[in-house]
Amino acid sequence: MSEVELPNAEELEEIRGKTFTKRVALTTAIFAVILAITSLGGNNAMKEMLLAQQQSSDQWAFYQAKVLREHLYRGQKLRLEIDLIERGSGMKPEAKERVEAVLKKMAEEEARYSAEKEEIEKEAKKLEHERDVNRDKDPYFNYGEVLLQIAIVMASVSILSGSRLVFYFALVSAILGTFFSLNGFFLIFRIPFFH
Repeated sequence: MSEVELPNAEELEEIRGKTFTKRVALTTAIFAVILAITSLGGNNAMKEMLLAQQQSSDQWAFYQAKVLREHLYRGQKLRLEIDLIERGSGMKPEAKERVEAVLKKMAEEEARYSAEKEEIEKEAKKLEHERDVNRDKDPYFNYGEVLLQIAIVMASVSILSGSRLVFYFALVSAILGTFFSLNGFFLIFRIPFFH
């Protein structure tokens, strides 16, 4: 009968420890990839928010320019109407026709600027909405990044200490961080105190 050699208890513990270390290291690498994606999403949300804010400000400035021109034409039109009322009967027919033609042209320009400013206002409000959506996404990315960084650190500590409990804490932190990250991309729910 052949002898069966039982493995040394210390060797078994070392092998088991290496398996744990490999699994935790692989999991930590996955955490790092998710962190990189979260960081990219957060940076993009911030850039998009700032860009939309700038574009919205530009649209509102353009809107104000249109309003000023509209008011300029309205003021000139009102002045010509008053002149026509005051001096209309005493004006030469050619002068009266000319004033009426200019009056009509000013009314058309006033109406054109009024219509143009409405389109600009719609675009500015659309850009403000885009800015607000990206502003709402940003905190989720921030908290996701923090939780994923904590998860990476705790997973590293679990390798050094060999503690499964610390690794489970890292896993929970990573799951929460991933959840916040996904919410940053899709805004599935909103946490009131984040906004």
